[in-house]
Amino acid sequence: MALDTSLGTTPAKASGTAPGASPAGSGSPLPARRTAQRVADWRKRVEIAVLAGPAVIVFVTFVILPVALAAYYGFYKWQGYGPPTNFVGLQNYLIIFQDEAFHSVLMHNGFIVVMSLLLQGPIAIVLALLLNQKMRGRGLVRVLVFVPYVISEVIVGTGWSLMLQSNGAVNDLFQGMGLGGLRQDWLSNPDIAIWSLLAIISWKYIGFAVILFLAGLQSIPEELFEAAAIDGASYWQIQRRITLPLLGPTIRIWAFLSIIGSLQLFDLVYIIWGQYISSTAGTSTMATYMVANGRTSGNYGFGSAVAVVMFLISLAVALVYQHFVLRRDTAGALTERKH
Repeated sequence: MALDTSLGTTPAKASGTAPGASPAGSGSPLPARRTAQRVADWRKRVEIAVLAGPAVIVFVTFVILPVALAAYYGFYKWQGYGPPTNFVGLQNYLIIFQDEAFHSVLMHNGFIVVMSLLLQGPIAIVLALLLNQKMRGRGLVRVLVFVPYVISEVIVGTGWSLMLQSNGAVNDLFQGMGLGGLRQDWLSNPDIAIWSLLAIISWKYIGFAVILFLAGLQSIPEELFEAAAIDGASYWQIQRRITLPLLGPTIRIWAFLSIIGSLQLFDLVYIIWGQYISSTAGTSTMATYMVANGRTSGNYGFGSAVAVVMFLISLAVALVYQHFVLRRDTAGALTERKH
């Protein structure tokens, strides 16, 4: 009877496997599936590392590491050679925020940011709308508008500094046209120099804005314009009600790039006005202040502290702009991606 009882057990219990599971030695697909999943996961991680690794290395080497080193040297009074030993703590940063010259250059940067947006934005939008129309020679005009942006800052700064001198081409042109009363000291007069800088910046960078806006206009369907025209909308009503709202994301991206570029403006000011004249002419910026009080003065620790302050200001502006202005664009993109 004992033998019969043991033989009466179910095959699943006798073999030691759970009901529904594959018997031992039958080649269960579950472990193989898990192994394949692990291989696929590792393959994806390796692929991401190979593709993103070089960009991460470049970013860390040329962005994160210099900022970290600048933050380190900013705590020292360092002359640029040998290891820093004269630790001064936050003294460099206190001097920066107590220096009236830094307050002045900060105001200059803020003025350049606001005026660059107000001057370049409307002009670039009008030019983009005109160049988006079908006309003969449109491609050539687009190239000519974009040419100033690709010219080196050194060439632009040198050329404009020669033309805007007291005996330069601009004053000679006014004199030849009988408008001698318009002759000005465009570079040395503090009341005019900042406007000369804004004119040069607008001439140099407005082509970039036009190209961006043209790219944004290409993404707007023509059917919307045709439907609005059939409904009786005028040209300007179409631009105000359809074009500008749909061009909004492109305008906001351009404004972000313009703000960051204006906060870090250095090359044109340094080339045209120089490291000392820029402060007296009212065109100095945070970057020229950093060079004049850091490298030129032999106080690289103080210059490093100024660089950190510039980085923090730019980072704060970028984060605030992204949170309050670009958030709806990125939120819309994420929503479309989920759907």
